[in-house]
Amino acid sequence: MILTTTSHLDGRPIQRYLGLVSGEAILGANVFRDVLAGVRDVIGGRSGSYEKELRRAKELAVQEMSEQAAAAGANAIIGIDLDYESLGANGSMLMVTASGTAVYCEGLTNV
Repeated sequence: MILTTTSHLDGRPIQRYLGLVSGEAILGANVFRDVLAGVRDVIGGRSGSYEKELRRAKELAVQEMSEQAAAAGANAIIGIDLDYESLGANGSMLMVTASGTAVYCEGLTNV
């Protein structure tokens, strides 16, 4: 599956537009990591635990979107947009949404 944020695939004409696909991932933030992240915010530095959770949530959302596209017969997704939001009391949950347009291009392998 080819994934791109652009609205086209260079050198590969799109034969069919198969519609909007999306994937969501909502993850809870661990209280212990919240405390450590708060300390890092005060003294500076990066929060590796939050970065790891963000990557994991993004991967899950993109995987779900890709599975939806494959089920529709797509071999690529164009125009991908990623959105990040915090949810719940005191932002205790992290939501990542991936969306794009599922397409079929001749000459690409359908995974």
